Amino acid sequence: MNIAIFTPSQNPYSETFIQAHKQYLKNKVFYYYGSGSQLQLEGDDYFRSSGKTLQLKLKRKLLRKPHSFINEQLILNSLKNNKIDVVLAEYGTHANNMLPILKKAGLPLVVHFHGYDASVEAVIKKHNRYKEVFEYASKVIAVSKVMQEKLINMGCPKDKLVHNVYGPRPEFHKVPPSYSKKQLIAIGRFTDKKAPYYTLMAFAQIVKNHPDAKLIMAGDGVLLNMCQNLAKHLKIETQVLFPGVITAEAYRAFLSESLAFVQHSVTAANGDMEGTPLAVLEASAAGLPVISTKHAGIPDVIVDGKTGFLCNEHDVDAMANHINLLLSDVEKAKTLGAAGKVHIEKYFSLERHIQVLQEALKNSCIT
Repeated sequence: MNIAIFTPSQNPYSETFIQAHKQYLKNKVFYYYGSGSQLQLEGDDYFRSSGKTLQLKLKRKLLRKPHSFINEQLILNSLKNNKIDVVLAEYGTHANNMLPILKKAGLPLVVHFHGYDASVEAVIKKHNRYKEVFEYASKVIAVSKVMQEKLINMGCPKDKLVHNVYGPRPEFHKVPPSYSKKQLIAIGRFTDKKAPYYTLMAFAQIVKNHPDAKLIMAGDGVLLNMCQNLAKHLKIETQVLFPGVITAEAYRAFLSESLAFVQHSVTAANGDMEGTPLAVLEASAAGLPVISTKHAGIPDVIVDGKTGFLCNEHDVDAMANHINLLLSDVEKAKTLGAAGKVHIEKYFSLERHIQVLQEALKNSCIT
């Protein structure tokens, strides 16, 4: 089975789940990234061949076809030459954009939704609520129970839906948590749905009781500068570190010495929601208790009171109380973290995630 993965961009730092699909799916994977005339096949110069492009330009003129004809033919020829059996489209939006070409190729399609593509109303409306995608796709992947319900409400047939939560990479299970520092770690894009300012506000409430506590907030995004300014306003800038985008290795190093993972996810004003945040799974797999919110897929993987603490969205006081509890009781943090590590290994391993996705692709070829 030859699998073609289509994704909007190549190797973005926040999309490690897509890279895991590319790395761990069995059989041969062909990784197509970009869109329109910018689409490329990783490790192959086919789309950059001036000779093939020239031939198609001449053919387009003879047949009086639109300019999109050239790119369309390049994709169709590439899929045929590589003997692709099934297509995995990452994001519903990308599946919708690629659908006309994929229909012409006549290949079975598995669509993997991830978050904003199933929650931002303007995006959903722009793509006609994915009506044609749902009709053509063999399988549709949802990464949380909330997302699954949203897709059903949009018209996705239940028999096509597959609930498949992400799994953390094996390296995170091997992290030895030491709980050696009075330190909290958060990682992710500084965007509305992750509400990093709420995490800062909660942390600011407990610094008087824990003046030696530290908060690491890794990542980048439109709200980063605002959060840096807020830390100064709250007079906690000496206790908060903003290291920017960090590697997976650096993240694991922070996890190994921290006391808990924190993230105050909320539903943004435009409807944008998380899927199931991979960083939450990774932190729990590493043995850290997770302090977060009852948002999207987070309650699917974090058991409130047993592997971490969850509060309602926007409840900063409750999050502060949870932080204070763990900073005051390291043994409690260790107990929750150990339970989380077992829970993730048992129910949400990467091996399980890949196996479910593999089966969806295989069954799509059969049908």
